[in-house]
Amino acid sequence: MTLLITVVAAVITTALWYNRKNNDMQLHVLMFMFWGASLMWLVDAIFEYAELRAEYFTPALDDMINDTFLGFSVVALALVIWIVFVLIKDPKGVVRKSLS
Repeated sequence: MTLLITVVAAVITTALWYNRKNNDMQLHVLMFMFWGASLMWLVDAIFEYAELRAEYFTPALDDMINDTFLGFSVVALALVIWIVFVLIKDPKGVVRKSLS
């Protein structure tokens, strides 16, 4: 589930990045974070499948719920990091104007 959730987030972010009008929101940073997380979960899935074989495709309900929470936590953390990055970068100067 973590792999599925991060891949969906990466695909959505990539579509938004590709159809952007300008680069003010720094969507490429968010896109690369999601694709990096997806690659990490893919490698984890490969190694877990190598260890468990057929049992990998029949996870327990508790494991699926934990993986779902972990996937949403990863997406939420990436969004928080991206928001902090955009606020620090301040491409439109909004934060600078409000502080002065």
